Amino acid sequence: MLRQAQIKSFTKPWFLEILKRTLIFLLVLGLFLMGLATHIARQSFPQESGTIQLPGLKAEVTVERDKWGIPHIYAANSHDLFMAQGYIHAQDRFWQMDFWRHIGSGRLSEMFGSSQVETDKYLRTMGWARVAQQEIPQINAQMKGYLEAYADGVNDYLAKHQGSTLSLEYAVLKFLNPGYRPEPWQILHSLTWGKVMAYDLGRNFQSEIERAILLKTLTPAEVEELFPPYPQDLPVILPEFGKKEDAVKEDAESSFPVSPRLPVLASSSLFSALESITQPMMALEELIGSTGIGIGSNNWVISGDRTTTGKPILANDPHLGVQIPSIWYEVGLHCTSKSADCPYNVAGFSFAGMIGVIIGHSDRIAWGVTNVQSDVMDLYIEKINPKNPNQYEVNGKWVDMQLIKETIQVAGSQPVVQTVRYTRHGPILSDVSPNLQQFQPSQPLELPQNYAVALRWTALAPSKLGYAIPEINRAQNWQEFRTAARNYDVPAQNLVYADIDGNIGYQMPGKFPIRAKGDGRYPVPGWTDEYEWQGYIDFDELPTSFNPPAGFIATANNLVSREYPYLITADWVYGYRAKQIVEMISQQTQPISLKDVQQIQGSDRNLNAQTLIPLLQSVAVDTPRLQAAQKLLQDWNLQLGMTSSAAALFEVFWKHLLAETFHDQLPKRYFPSGGDRWYAVVANLVKQPNSSWWDNRNTPKVENRDQILRKSLTKAVDELERIQGQDPKNWNWGKLHTVTFRNATLGKSGVAPIEALFNRGAFATAGNGETVNANRWKANKSFEVTDIPSLRMIVDLGNLDNSLLIHTPGQSGHAFHRHYNDMIDPWRQIEYHPMLWQKTNVTANTTGTLKLMPKLAE
Repeated sequence: MLRQAQIKSFTKPWFLEILKRTLIFLLVLGLFLMGLATHIARQSFPQESGTIQLPGLKAEVTVERDKWGIPHIYAANSHDLFMAQGYIHAQDRFWQMDFWRHIGSGRLSEMFGSSQVETDKYLRTMGWARVAQQEIPQINAQMKGYLEAYADGVNDYLAKHQGSTLSLEYAVLKFLNPGYRPEPWQILHSLTWGKVMAYDLGRNFQSEIERAILLKTLTPAEVEELFPPYPQDLPVILPEFGKKEDAVKEDAESSFPVSPRLPVLASSSLFSALESITQPMMALEELIGSTGIGIGSNNWVISGDRTTTGKPILANDPHLGVQIPSIWYEVGLHCTSKSADCPYNVAGFSFAGMIGVIIGHSDRIAWGVTNVQSDVMDLYIEKINPKNPNQYEVNGKWVDMQLIKETIQVAGSQPVVQTVRYTRHGPILSDVSPNLQQFQPSQPLELPQNYAVALRWTALAPSKLGYAIPEINRAQNWQEFRTAARNYDVPAQNLVYADIDGNIGYQMPGKFPIRAKGDGRYPVPGWTDEYEWQGYIDFDELPTSFNPPAGFIATANNLVSREYPYLITADWVYGYRAKQIVEMISQQTQPISLKDVQQIQGSDRNLNAQTLIPLLQSVAVDTPRLQAAQKLLQDWNLQLGMTSSAAALFEVFWKHLLAETFHDQLPKRYFPSGGDRWYAVVANLVKQPNSSWWDNRNTPKVENRDQILRKSLTKAVDELERIQGQDPKNWNWGKLHTVTFRNATLGKSGVAPIEALFNRGAFATAGNGETVNANRWKANKSFEVTDIPSLRMIVDLGNLDNSLLIHTPGQSGHAFHRHYNDMIDPWRQIEYHPMLWQKTNVTANTTGTLKLMPKLAE
């Protein structure tokens, strides 16, 4: 009776009036707060027109911003060009620059307090800032001048902008860390950018750790089934690249041993040590907008013999973690008159924090990049002196470690002092695990009683990447391009090339270790020279191609050549994207147009479905709804379109198939993600209907392939009926497969009102991680998109003004700016905007002209 009285009272007019007023108040308050945030945000919007004096400029610089917010910078000399680039980057993206330099130097705690101390310890152990500091004295005068000019441009902006006038994030940060004030930009901060990117693009030691940990519960043969060799039916980048007669290294195929043996025999303490290393590593991945190994990219270049223009077409779409603002910043860098002092006339994509254009074209050449995902990281088990934890064994003798004391400043708390230990191989990563010392050594005795895990990595030695960018930007031909590529050492990339004379080419640059023994697939003993690096593959021995007979070159992180004699990696990305690209180019009977290339970049064809659907069709089902599901897939065109119901069914089925097949035998940390490796694993397993992998070890009966296929299909139908209704016509892949662009810092704060200020989404997307339109989702997490084609570029070497590009979510780093998220919809729809080139076209599309002027003499 009391409950009925309460319900009646809630329906009385006075209660409804209070409820109404409360809701109106909350709505008004929300609108007020949003309006206040917008007002504060507008203070930081860049000045796009008028005149600004910059001390240090030698001459006037003109910056024309087009309707997409992209600046086209015109300067009379190189110094002013890069100084203006620094100023413009700071205008639009300084929060992003500030955040990334704190990652690069392991100083996140200065901004965000004690929550980031463990991440800073990991970063200080890596020591990126120490390596970058070693590079500075080695920089030649020209490069140093460029970097100093860039830093001066950034600092000129900082001199007149602080707090909320820099970016809305600083207004929010003030509540969390009132004393924070950005320091001046330094050359060091530009150089650490390369280290962060190298880490983001090259963490193959994760695979070493995974394989080693899996040996805890699986046999070596079972582990190898989960890391199968590169399939014979998938394409390689350079099919014509031959084997060197005098090479002494093993064939690429031999890097997949049939029955591997962990060089240091497994023990429970070693497994725990390796697992503990992954914890700060995963925290860092969240910060840099990355989701671990497996992300990739596409690029290809087509000779004029195959195109409608008679000149090459070059395409590129790098795949990186979802984030806002974009990791890319579009820019045009133009010398008003090309000369020895000012040899730059280039457009494309830069990184805020670094000089030059990373991907793009000049007036003579165009280039694109994809990640090699090379094996340039090795974990070494070091034998530690039980009487002195700062000594380790080298060939029977105790050697002193290098000890480096680091002081981590922590906002709102006391500094934290850390001692980083270095062996000859590199930093001891296991030191960043606070619980490692609790582990007790165990049998077998091949593992040292006292040990630590050290990392050797090419990026932890001085690099010349900074040189490569401006050198590529001013290269005029293939020879100069290759000369510049020699310095593109870390991270290693697949570079494709085209020029206005009609040439196309490919070059793989990078530092690739030559190992005395082993293939880098498992942690190895560090106390002898048995597994040492003997040097690097000579640049002139690295894979290259110029005007190949096929008339095109396509890369998608896949195997470079079946005959290449040196080990690049044993963990190539399997070439499912590459196969689609190669087929769409090679099977084209008519000359290829820019429109055709757009269609290739937007392809959503699922080759995994091509393998599995015939098997699904042959499975006997006895209910009308499962028969309807089979019919839906039978009539499907294999395209993972946004509105496709069959695409939704197949991808949900794929998630359940992986769970039903592998979850009973693998640790949760290594549940299948569903990407390219798992395509290859399952493609092999379906040929073995009674493989032990199909059996669910948690049930008394023994399951086979067809039973698991049927069960997975049933669960997929159950899930879709539950979340999208019983009518298959209402099933929709895009509603499941959404992308949300999150700010890497405050957008992941866990405070909903703050996240709402900076994040945008969710938006429906097509494809998956292995379609050319690579919007990756993780089967061990959710259908949400984690990695995307972060940009798409198509360059017409016949007429540079016909070139196209897009990135996402937008050009501006300022929340509520009109260019903050205006590129999301065209990007989702595989649409582009013109890559403006000629000055007349730039001017015709200009919405604001800014004059940067030298300071007048007093």
